[in-house]
Amino acid sequence: MEKEEVLKRIDQDVKANKIVIYMKGNADFPQCGFSAQAVEVLRSLGYPFKSFDVLEDEGLWNYLEDYSNWPTFPQVFIGGQFVGGCDIVTQMFQKGELQELAKSACESPVK
Repeated sequence: MEKEEVLKRIDQDVKANKIVIYMKGNADFPQCGFSAQAVEVLRSLGYPFKSFDVLEDEGLWNYLEDYSNWPTFPQVFIGGQFVGGCDIVTQMFQKGELQELAKSACESPVK
């Protein structure tokens, strides 16, 4: 798949879903500890989220870093914006910041 096509698809997915995680494996079967931890944090928020498996999609594996400017997985997006990886998401959750961000994104009226 061409890079521009993949970047367009990522952009559409991020904008179409309130909370997105690009990860190794999927939400039901994470393939690394960082992805598993990030999924647990997202589940604890209580909002639906969409997961994409970068191990099953070569385009995501190759080009997601170009979209987010972040070199590792998982990558979490909330409200169409890149939030961070496992450590950042976990720290934000511990401070209560992630809950506020998710609430704002998921409970705000559709424009």
